Amino acid sequence: MIISGALHYFRTHPEQWRSRLHWLRLMGLDSVETYVPWNLHEPRQGQFNFSGGADLERFVKLAAEEGLKVILRPGPYICAEWDNGGLPSWLTAQPGIRVRTRDTRYVAAVEAFFDELLPRMVPLLETHGGPISMVQVENEYGSFGSDARYLELVHKALVQRGIDVPLFTSDGPEDHMLTGGMVPGITATANFGSGAGGAFANFRRHRPNDPLFCMEFWNGWFDHWGEEHHVRQPRDAAEALDEMLAMGSSVNFYMAHGGTNFGTGAGANYDPPHAVSGGTYQPTVTSYDYDAPLDERGAPTPKFHAYREIIAKYRQVPELEEFNEPLLPRTLLVPEAAPVGLRAYLDLFASQQNATVESGHPLSFEELGISHGVVRYATTIPGPRRAYPLSIDGLNDRAHLVVGGRVVHVFERNDQQSYDLPVPPEGLAIELYVESMGRVNYGRLVGERKGILGAVLHERQELHGWQMTALELPQAPDDELLFQVPAASPGDAAFHAFGFVAAGPADGFIDLSGWGKGYVWVNGFSLGRFWDAGPQARLYVPAPVVRSGDNRVLILELDGRSADAPAIFPAPDLGAGAAPLAPQ
Repeated sequence: MIISGALHYFRTHPEQWRSRLHWLRLMGLDSVETYVPWNLHEPRQGQFNFSGGADLERFVKLAAEEGLKVILRPGPYICAEWDNGGLPSWLTAQPGIRVRTRDTRYVAAVEAFFDELLPRMVPLLETHGGPISMVQVENEYGSFGSDARYLELVHKALVQRGIDVPLFTSDGPEDHMLTGGMVPGITATANFGSGAGGAFANFRRHRPNDPLFCMEFWNGWFDHWGEEHHVRQPRDAAEALDEMLAMGSSVNFYMAHGGTNFGTGAGANYDPPHAVSGGTYQPTVTSYDYDAPLDERGAPTPKFHAYREIIAKYRQVPELEEFNEPLLPRTLLVPEAAPVGLRAYLDLFASQQNATVESGHPLSFEELGISHGVVRYATTIPGPRRAYPLSIDGLNDRAHLVVGGRVVHVFERNDQQSYDLPVPPEGLAIELYVESMGRVNYGRLVGERKGILGAVLHERQELHGWQMTALELPQAPDDELLFQVPAASPGDAAFHAFGFVAAGPADGFIDLSGWGKGYVWVNGFSLGRFWDAGPQARLYVPAPVVRSGDNRVLILELDGRSADAPAIFPAPDLGAGAAPLAPQ
């Protein structure tokens, strides 16, 4: 019986990995499971990163030091509510490429990634004296497709590169998911949140001899912007755990510690997932707390203790310790500088970086060479003409229409209402500031591009002759450029700089109540996105990014809804919790 828990190294500050792993062990777990996001490790084709927060080898070694085995899920697709399901945007932007199939371009890119990743993992396999005990082949493939040849190619790529520990697949317990995702000769596992008896009964119809293993026990759930915060009661989740363990099943908590979608890591859903149009885009919030047994800052919750009591019925659990990681007291931020206009910053940025691109038609973010951020699209509409509706055909994901230096309309991906716009005889210069949210991570829209993908229309006429300036995020803006820009006008998209003093490193939650939508950095570290659509109102500030003495906070506010200097609190605000039925 394996009792494991998911903890994603890429959703936790690397200086906090050890404490999270330690508390998993104290809950009674023997293993930690993690995905490997390809887009973190190869953000640009051929440019690999395995350092800092991407140092997977260090994470695996720390797990071993804490007495945990490691279940590795290297994809190449991971879902995980992570941007693009972990697939790099440079890959999915290639015209006509068919991801997660036997497409030769896609398979070649997977193999090139595995050539960099797997030699780092082989010395850490259990067969080589390391902690990695199991490795997954692809991920929930039966929820997507039925290309058995592709699954065999992924299987072969793992084995040929030295993976000789047990391999497995994981899928939902439904017939079509199991039959589409299983690989002959490889152990299958099932993913569900409750109803273990029925789920495993159906699983047994397909794999009567495989050991029972719930590879994703959905003991909580994630949140979307503009929707309710999800909560699952500890007793309900603990009873579901007890049911599985009483059956002799192995289990992996998804999640044991959720963490945070720092930077631009958050993905999105599209409902229904089998559609390519006519559905609803659902971007995931910055917090990935997941209502897990360890909360966003790594502290044990009532669910942690409820699980520990259940696990103690089936095995001995370690003695419990006291969790005393320091928290920042409520800290008022002191204004440092007048807000700096995004428009003026982009102008200076373009002049310094030679970053403005001209094209007859709007280009996507990928064509402009960025994965995420803000792009200004500027053109002039010839006049005169009466007021015709201005619309965007193919917006991913949000655009501010600026006329005469003033925001006159905001286009939303889910509600792209047109805006009636007259044009004087001399013509009319317009700007569209387009922001990307997370790429869809599940279903047929995995691999979507960002920006303006079709055309900007005035009535039925396409507008041409565009100038585009791209600001790639989540990296912090250039300080030297930032403070050369004049102050912003009220209501403008702008950067706001603040400072606070801390006695030393400590966790906190910065409150964005009263602000609109944008991004936050603390000492150059990107905390992620905020949005007054809710439910999340505060962003997690991990202790390692806080310094003794002076600290710097930078806010990019896109909706021009700046409020007073925000405060840092010792507790999160994830929104009013709903208590839905357990996910199936």
